Amino acid sequence: MSTTTNAATPDHRPLLAVPDGDLEDLRARLRATRWAASWPVEPWSVEPWQAGTDGAELRRLVALWADGYDWRRHEREINALPSRSADLDGTRVNHLRFDAEREGALPLVLTNGWPSTACELVKLARRLSTPSRYGGRAEDAFTVVVPSLPGFPLSAAGHPGPGGALPTHELWHRLMHDELGFERYGAHGSDLGAGITGRLAQAHPESVVGIHLLAADSTPREDDGHLTGEERAFLDDVSAWAAEEGAYAHQQSTRPLTLAQGLSDSPSGLLAWILEKHRAWSDCGGDVSSRFSDDYLLTQASLYWFTGTISTSFRPYYERGHGLVSTLERVEVPTALALFPADLGAPPPGSWVQRRYHLTRYTPMPRGGHFAAHEEPGLLADDITAFFRPAEQAR
Repeated sequence: MSTTTNAATPDHRPLLAVPDGDLEDLRARLRATRWAASWPVEPWSVEPWQAGTDGAELRRLVALWADGYDWRRHEREINALPSRSADLDGTRVNHLRFDAEREGALPLVLTNGWPSTACELVKLARRLSTPSRYGGRAEDAFTVVVPSLPGFPLSAAGHPGPGGALPTHELWHRLMHDELGFERYGAHGSDLGAGITGRLAQAHPESVVGIHLLAADSTPREDDGHLTGEERAFLDDVSAWAAEEGAYAHQQSTRPLTLAQGLSDSPSGLLAWILEKHRAWSDCGGDVSSRFSDDYLLTQASLYWFTGTISTSFRPYYERGHGLVSTLERVEVPTALALFPADLGAPPPGSWVQRRYHLTRYTPMPRGGHFAAHEEPGLLADDITAFFRPAEQAR
């Protein structure tokens, strides 16, 4: 019997209600954009995207955002998602729940990274919860929960502080175990979500049957001992990538509020920041439109703009940069790592991952990047299913 609830349910809570005035304010700001001065061609020239977001592409998208993009249609689609809300000791956690198309399915909690939103995981969640709709088997279905990261778009609360509210991984456990009643569950995460997922498994191995990650902790530790040549090359590659591409992370972890003011006041600036990451970190071959539609990019930017969350989305970077996040010591639950070739930096060798996780599956993917749940939901769903199938069969 199907128990799918991939549409509104009796306790469904619409996530968005943007006032007309806010929509008109956005359009007015976009039409009045003060454009950065172009750099002269001589005596040297800079190729498009070489020094940052391409001005011509940004102008095109800003014009579309102001006078061609239908926000209300996307708002309705987001509000039709199966959203719920839970009160966890005074912290409200908004989440999407996609019930499996069969009874007794293993629950999974999915966590996105930056600069993404929970909406990026919808295509993946639907494939995992109703695989028969995508050519798969109903017996492989999972019940999927997608919480909104605190301080990110669609969240009900600001980012929890290190000395106050529960850290995010503890909120996730409270949601899955205490609120939703899942004694045992699996977890998947990418980017920031991979760190949260790792800490979740480290803290609650009695409940987490396994974790599926798109990124592994790459922080060197004193107890790493003698590194292999492959591991030293990996750390060198991490350093080289940080020097070339990591300015965003350095700014967001050192002086995030300075940047946040500009991006919170200028929608064109916000779009430029988000657009650059989607082009640089995806498997698009330099053509961002080959992986992301205009509507998708503008919806992501709109979500950050209307919820005013670009500032609070930076806070995890600051907390990690200042030692305010618990460190990952050792994850003992079974761990899978799927590596998409266009994701950030060089892929870690299996021996490095084994230092920090009980690695049981290591999958180099043929294509895809940082936004794999949107770029390659089929590949990702298949890998998650293959990893968790033994845990499902053992229940």
